[in-house]
Amino acid sequence: MEIKVAENVKSLNTDILVISMFEGEQTSSDLVNEYAIGQDNFKGKFSETYLLQTYGKEPYKKILVLGLGKKEELCPNKFREAVVKAVKKCMQMEAKTVSFAFEGIEFDYAEQFTIGAFIADYRFDKYKSEKKDNKITKIYIQASEDGVKKGEKIAAAMTFARNLANEPAQFATPTELANIATDFNLETKIYDAEECEKMGMGAFVAVARGSAKPPKFIHMKYTCDNPKKRIAIIGKGLCFDSGGLDLKPASSMLTMRDDMSGAAAVLGVMSIIKEFSPQVEVHGIIAACENMPGCDAYKPGDILTAKNGKTIEVDNTDAEGRLTLADALCYACELGVDEVIDIATLTGACMVALGSNAAGIMGNNEELVHNLIETGKRNGEKMWQLPMWDEYFDSLKSEIADMKNTGSRWGGASAAGKFLEKFVKDVKWAHIDIAGVAFLEKPQKEFISGATGAGVRTLLNYILEQ
Repeated sequence: MEIKVAENVKSLNTDILVISMFEGEQTSSDLVNEYAIGQDNFKGKFSETYLLQTYGKEPYKKILVLGLGKKEELCPNKFREAVVKAVKKCMQMEAKTVSFAFEGIEFDYAEQFTIGAFIADYRFDKYKSEKKDNKITKIYIQASEDGVKKGEKIAAAMTFARNLANEPAQFATPTELANIATDFNLETKIYDAEECEKMGMGAFVAVARGSAKPPKFIHMKYTCDNPKKRIAIIGKGLCFDSGGLDLKPASSMLTMRDDMSGAAAVLGVMSIIKEFSPQVEVHGIIAACENMPGCDAYKPGDILTAKNGKTIEVDNTDAEGRLTLADALCYACELGVDEVIDIATLTGACMVALGSNAAGIMGNNEELVHNLIETGKRNGEKMWQLPMWDEYFDSLKSEIADMKNTGSRWGGASAAGKFLEKFVKDVKWAHIDIAGVAFLEKPQKEFISGATGAGVRTLLNYILEQ
């Protein structure tokens, strides 16, 4: 799909012209005012649509009226949702060319329009032998060129992350993630299991031992002259999580290809970062592996030693993500960065607390956490700060090691945050738990079921705003 900026979209010979309408107001189209509003009493409520034939009276074949609701309630995020609805409606009608005419909107909508259009256009049909042919080829919009271009880049990063998280584990292996990372034309280092062991990554290497697929520790680096800030972003990279010897129920394994959604988000960001040329040094880090119950799998009761020398008693092998992140956090903190942000499908407890509507966030610096929340809010990714009080570590105390990897089922997301904090040193840090928002079992708002690319918009825009 191609999005083109045009001066007068109403003069174009397209299959459909989409005209926006605020609730209780009229439009600039006499046809819409006469038939949709006058005869059929169309109200223009948010996300409602009305289709009108032009019968040769206009250059376009049909008009789709898109309700935007009450004018005072419209914001960029609601606008993007409405765009998704309109684009999907046009796809259902098998339109190939569509023009959009928005009236009375008081904010620059180019970026959110573009992201919304590509969200609507997305489908993961790589493995379908028969593919639907109802794609829109061109969309015309009167909007800022820069906003459209930025939206296209962010949408491309989201699509990249969604595709990767939707891929089956047989394709998206640790080796494949490493190969993908090396294609970005960034300064990239890939460490194998032996090298990780030499660096003291005892927690990460232990998780990987039960799989026939070798682990890969991935470090990508974007550099610029005189960076304003140095940021490390870490993505949880469990390419498949069986639970290890504490095996998950079969039904819980069905979507465990999504347990590398954090890694997919980081790869999505790093795939496009050079095109934005931010004045920020960015390190993308992924500890990629599988958690499998193979012959050499790590066991409940094992004592692991992380990169910083902290010892961990394995209470449950299905709490593996925090073990891989522990060594990744230690590594990131040694890079001399100003901030570390990790993003992970980490806990079911976060899903219980926040459902599929918001990610959880916590950290050791209130300003960093607040800025990420606000960036996410502006870009359609809700985050809610969870407490990280010292008391949450009580259930992780061990009689024989510095800590256990799990504790009480109560407050599990916050306890996981306290666990990760033990591997952060002398740096501002935030942890984003995307367990509930990374992969949807059924369509929700703009998204179809499957991977959402959670975190890409927030991380990219946070970097760009520095």
